[in-house]
Amino acid sequence: MKVNKNLKRILVIQTASIGDVVLATPVVEKLKEFHPGAKIDFLVKNGIASLLTSHPKIKRVLVWDKSTKKYQHLQQLIAVIRERKYDAVVNLQRFASSGLITTFSGAPIRLGFNKNPFALFFTKSVKHKISDDPAKSLHEIDRNLSVIDSITDSSKDYPLKLYPTQTDFAKVSQFKTRKYICLAPTSLWFTKQYPPEKWVEFLKEIDEELVVYFLGSKGDRGACDFIINGSGHSNSLNLSGKLSFLESVALMKDAAMNFVNDSAPQHFASAINAPVTSIFCSTVPAFGFGPLSENSAVIETDEKLDCKPCGLHGFKSCPKNHFKCALTIKKEKLLARIR
Repeated sequence: MKVNKNLKRILVIQTASIGDVVLATPVVEKLKEFHPGAKIDFLVKNGIASLLTSHPKIKRVLVWDKSTKKYQHLQQLIAVIRERKYDAVVNLQRFASSGLITTFSGAPIRLGFNKNPFALFFTKSVKHKISDDPAKSLHEIDRNLSVIDSITDSSKDYPLKLYPTQTDFAKVSQFKTRKYICLAPTSLWFTKQYPPEKWVEFLKEIDEELVVYFLGSKGDRGACDFIINGSGHSNSLNLSGKLSFLESVALMKDAAMNFVNDSAPQHFASAINAPVTSIFCSTVPAFGFGPLSENSAVIETDEKLDCKPCGLHGFKSCPKNHFKCALTIKKEKLLARIR
């Protein structure tokens, strides 16, 4: 395949959630390999920029502030992007707003997924297929990498990668004096969360000497306190809201195990090849969002449920009002990952 080696400015767009941004990082790794002289910028939504500001292969992180005056900021953003005169825009989202940015970017090469409403105006678009059939499953990073085949090649062996700084590692070094595990018990979606009472059951069975660090946002502090208080585990520490994204990644790196849901912390672990145990409740790994660390495991219920998976992202409550996909996951499966 003939690859254009003259690309000097490239913009990657992913303005969805934290996990989606992490899943886009292999695209940056591959673009830099094929276009080492290119300046690669990355567009995210507000609140996520700090995840990438120390990334050595990203020149500039652009931010779309969606919190207020969303469309006014969108118009201003498009003007900024046009001024930067990108040679290529790589859109990894399937929503109209990102398609609008891509279409009006002024870039001669505009790449994205064919599900985007503005894909007609892209110079090339590729299919984005999600299946719950493991035989037909592709990981999301492979789907993302397919978007840039035309300006690289068709190879897919590029990892998730985040770059905590020395300062990030120094900040969390105080927590690494004893053997520890990290636990990120929450998710944006209720049906993706292993229930608090099940986490309590798990913590009651682990060695009291094992330190447990709870990770999450400031808004997760209450949920983590509930689990800690319910379990009575004396060596638990709630760090929710106290660490930055990359400080959390730095802490996860040296954990004996990281216990997570099908959510962003799972991808944090994969991005630094940390050991991870991912609990899938209402969703399934076949969707393409599973863990990628060398030491990784997916835990699901053993029950055959016709309602699982009930959706790609989960729901605010169980559609069947029984939540068996989570409640029937046995704590012994989790315990086996630290024994």
